[in-house]
Amino acid sequence: MSTTTHTTAPRGEREIDPEALMGFIHRVVGEVGASLNAALVVMGDELGYYRELAGGEALTPAELAGRTGTDARYAGEWLNAQAAGDFLRYDADAGRYTLPAEHAAVLADPDFDYYLPGFFQTAYGALADLPRIVAAARSGTGLGWDERTGDVHTGCGRFFLPVYRANLVSAWLPALDGVVDKLSAGAAVADVGCGLGASTILMAQAFGASTFTGFDYHAGSVAVARERAEAAGVADRVRFEVADAAAFGGSGYDLVTMFDCLHDMGDPVGAAERVRAALSPDGTWMVVEPVAADRVEANLTPVGRVYYALSVLLCTPASLAQPVGRALGTQAGEARLARVAAEAGFGSFRRVAETPFNMVLEGRL
Repeated sequence: MSTTTHTTAPRGEREIDPEALMGFIHRVVGEVGASLNAALVVMGDELGYYRELAGGEALTPAELAGRTGTDARYAGEWLNAQAAGDFLRYDADAGRYTLPAEHAAVLADPDFDYYLPGFFQTAYGALADLPRIVAAARSGTGLGWDERTGDVHTGCGRFFLPVYRANLVSAWLPALDGVVDKLSAGAAVADVGCGLGASTILMAQAFGASTFTGFDYHAGSVAVARERAEAAGVADRVRFEVADAAAFGGSGYDLVTMFDCLHDMGDPVGAAERVRAALSPDGTWMVVEPVAADRVEANLTPVGRVYYALSVLLCTPASLAQPVGRALGTQAGEARLARVAAEAGFGSFRRVAETPFNMVLEGRL
């Protein structure tokens, strides 16, 4: 690439520092590579490349292709791209590629707390609808969760499951005042915005004396959740229903949960008011949301950057597609969420736990 640059902008408005200009150009090239790599990670996950490399054996393209039943030419180019992005290590003398143990945990171990192929799949699915998001940004309309590609639904489920499995029963529920004792004795629980049912099923597996109802407005997700409850052997104590968050059924719940969904809702205050009406007098509202500070400048981090991007592509359009369309955004922050709870009439609302990706909030009447 030529390093010849102009010292002024094309129209002469501002002077340009050539060194800073080239630095940014190289950064942009890196951004394009990172954007394309989202598709390559999805590809490697689907073709079994990461799983085959997870044991630490150094492989040639032909060996990887042979073990995965894929084409060696594609495997070779994929390996080169992964090595260029430092996802793999390349031994030039041997012509072999290795997946470091730390990278294997993140990319090939579904039981690891931060198993992230689903995160990439979500991003890939979000990008698939970009023309519709561009049109929505012009008109101020939305694009509902029920209108999104299956990669968004499946990817979110795969991303959230390991985090929930690592934290929900062991850390998050115990952080709530008296909730574990109620669940152990036998409680009625509503999981609102349950998606594919991961959180509902995990709680049901841990607390055999309690009953659980998952609600979601997306019928396709509810159908999958029912199948998964059957497969997990908890369908006798878990049911899933199609319902809007502001109109889900039942009352006298000891616990109402919302996992990574309150900010997506068009009318979060209406949903919170419905929660308040559905809780028993001593009930608890558990809200799990993307971790965020209350000021934009404090969210200008790698995690915040991803969440702001997902807010543009997924969460804000989802909210604007619904009545009210408050559009809290993925980085709503604790203060904005607390205002929602206060508007709905909750007497207390506090943060009780957090992870690198989530914060857990407790609402009481």
